[in-house]
Amino acid sequence: MRAGNLGAAGLKRRLRARDPMWAYDRLPAPLRRWLSEAALPWSPASAARAFARALREEGGEAAALARLDRIERATLARAALTPPSSADAPSPPPGRSPSAARPNPAQGRI
Repeated sequence: MRAGNLGAAGLKRRLRARDPMWAYDRLPAPLRRWLSEAALPWSPASAARAFARALREEGGEAAALARLDRIERATLARAALTPPSSADAPSPPPGRSPSAARPNPAQGRI
């Protein structure tokens, strides 16, 4: 499966029941602009929820978008602390087994 812009962040992938472009096209223009530059692949529904809540609590469009930036940075920081799954682990060079790639603690002892 292609990771796309999820990279090695270890974020969950979800299937969507609706066409995401349909939902994206109905978002407010400032939110669509913000999403076009976002580091994470936000779903239109979660972006709309976060934006609406931020508008309610922050009181302005610029403050709401700044809050979305903070939410995204926190998510990226949390993902960086999550150990990568075995699917994201680098594979050993060709011709070497995974056990050969690990150092043997018994070697080098007298």
